Order: sequence, then C-alpha cells, then structure tokens
Amino acid sequence: MLALPSSSAKKHKSFVPSPRQYQPIRAMKVEKPLEELYNVKVERKVSKERLAELGVSRWSVWKTGKCQLPWDWQVDQLVYIEEGEVRVVPDGSKRYMSFVAGDLVRYPKWFEADLFFNDFYQERYSFRAYGDD
Repeated sequence: MLALPSSSAKKHKSFVPSPRQYQPIRAMKVEKPLEELYNVKVERKVSKERLAELGVSRWSVWKTGKCQLPWDWQVDQLVYIEEGEVRVVPDGSKRYMSFVAGDLVRYPKWFEADLFFNDFYQERYSFRAYGDD
C-alpha cells in the first residue's frame, strides 16, 4: 500500500465532496441526419457551372402554392429548387428535412414522405435511372 505524507493524508481523510460534484451525467441521444437515414442527397447553394453540367435548364418545371402532399418516388428523382421551401417528413417520422431555393436534392427510389409547402414553390426535376449521374 502506498503511504501518503501526513499532510496529504489529512487532506485526503478530511475531503468531503460537495453535492454539486456528484450530479448525474445526462446522456445525449445522437440522431443521424434524416438525409443519411433515408439516402436523400443534397447539395446546397449549387453553382451555375454545376447546373449547366447537369442541364437543369432543360428539365421539367413543377410549381405549387401552400399545400401538403403525400408523395412516393417510383424512381430516383433529381430536383433543383428554384423558389420557395419544402419540408419533407419521411413516412413514420416526426422529424423533417428542409430544402430551400438553390438546393439540389436527389430523392431515392421507393422513398415515401409528406411534403409541406408554406408558400409559392417552384422546382425543376429530372427522373434518373440506376447509374445516371
């Protein structure tokens, strides 16, 4: 056994921790981003060069106003948001993903979600076959 010098021993024996020092530690639950869980890919603030590379100006246009839509993707879809914002709530989830003008989003085949639009929204979209990039 290791012997403590007498002055240290006195300090050691008389040490009484304050109650604050023994508060329980709270564990944080770290949740993965929904984009990762559902394999939704997003590029934020896409450059004009990237848009030209993808040929976004030739894609179909879709517009809506304030509404909520249930949606399911039968194929991969690439979407460039030109105006507005969409909140995407995956089936069975209480959390949502938010995409805004300037975002390029790739929704995977078989993904199901509710889409919430709070105002005018416009996107360009292109359906993708496996291997298209």
